[in-house]
Amino acid sequence: MTRPPLPPFTRETALAKVQAAEDAWNTKDPERIALAYTPDSEWRNRDEFLVGREAIKDFLKRKWAKEQAYCLVKDLWAFTDNRIAVRFTYEWHDSEGQWWRSHGNEMWEFDEAGLMRTRCASINDIAIKASDRRLG
Repeated sequence: MTRPPLPPFTRETALAKVQAAEDAWNTKDPERIALAYTPDSEWRNRDEFLVGREAIKDFLKRKWAKEQAYCLVKDLWAFTDNRIAVRFTYEWHDSEGQWWRSHGNEMWEFDEAGLMRTRCASINDIAIKASDRRLG
């Protein structure tokens, strides 16, 4: 299985890869999203370390049970042959109605088939008022 665009990346293909990731994550569909990662993909997300598609799916299900009305924007920061760095912002609210803006950086590494084998995310959360929302 391949997941175009494939490395080595150009500016155009790196931008397309970032947009594809943004579009997929905004579906909030763990099954669909997990297919973009190698079966043994390694993640660091905040203080969690995950390995494999099943762990990714479980993580995403937990994530969106907590992060309601989720809306994400990703921006290309840098790229090399098979790596991409992005900055992102997303907004969501918790079960009590408190809105949050989460932002941070991700470092991605891809295999030759265009599947992500490594994802390292650093994320910060800021409580916001509903009236301060910029996304969605």
